[in-house]
Amino acid sequence: MNIYDISKKAGVSIATVSRVLNNSSKVSEQTRRKVLAVMEENSYTPNAFARSLGLNSMHTVGIMCADSSDVYLAQAIYYLERELRNNGYASMLCCTGYQLEEKEKYLQLLLSRNVDAIFFVGSNFVEDTPERNGYLYNAAKKIPVFLLNGHLDAPNIYSVLCDDYQAILDITNEVLRTGSERPIYLYRSLSYSGRRKLAGFTDACLEHGLSFEEERSFLCPVSLDNTRVFLTALEEKGVSFDSVITSDDELAAGAVKYALASGRRVPEELQITGYNNSMFSTCSTPEITSIDNRVEFMCTTAVSLLMQAFQHKNIPAKTVFSGTIIRRQTTRT
Repeated sequence: MNIYDISKKAGVSIATVSRVLNNSSKVSEQTRRKVLAVMEENSYTPNAFARSLGLNSMHTVGIMCADSSDVYLAQAIYYLERELRNNGYASMLCCTGYQLEEKEKYLQLLLSRNVDAIFFVGSNFVEDTPERNGYLYNAAKKIPVFLLNGHLDAPNIYSVLCDDYQAILDITNEVLRTGSERPIYLYRSLSYSGRRKLAGFTDACLEHGLSFEEERSFLCPVSLDNTRVFLTALEEKGVSFDSVITSDDELAAGAVKYALASGRRVPEELQITGYNNSMFSTCSTPEITSIDNRVEFMCTTAVSLLMQAFQHKNIPAKTVFSGTIIRRQTTRT
């Protein structure tokens, strides 16, 4: 039982419950008695951690991400914390790594702190079976759960995400229309988002009549130099490619390093595309054509929806928006 549950049972806003806990004079005596009665019926006491922050009610939202050193995830965390702060909420961040056991452990930690909701940032939190997603379903029985760049269909789980499938389909089609005949795709994981991106690349190739007798997609070690070494090894094995579509900008920047080291002209001999429109795309020379998946818009939308949920308004279970191709110097026009 947390402040969200109290507000729902009493039929008032979370802000009203907070005022009751703070003995504010802005609450009518009738409303105060109603809220206190619900608290007594459910044996609710304000969380000690919240008291230590001087909140007297949680007004705190959990944020879970796998790795805060990841440029994309770090951006998302910044925007979420900014928007929550602007709405009067504190945040608690847990960096979980990628193992399910660690995700479950940190989720329980946040729930024990009686947070009012949790944002799961990144599609790696969506597992591949209902059983492995049980930790998300169980959390949603207690508080609102928001998946950023992932999707699950279940009560009290809300998804806000870019259409990764369509974005990669579009950018691959554009590269193929400008003369590429031997594209390859580099990715770092097959998370929910990763699977959608791979499907977009595959379908674009099929639309252009390209066969898959030879492998076209490759799981690549993450780091600029590892990507360079990986592509060099592919070339030495006889894998022929004239474009490299990637699942993120860091892989694309590694592909640029490969091109420079191997003497292949970009984009005349090798086209390269990234994803996320991060600093990697603009710090590279040449600058990298990328997909802007609008991370700031995603986060501001998610926080806005959460505030509406706290006010007991109906909000969509799934909000999907389009990515935009940002054309730079690594693709032909």
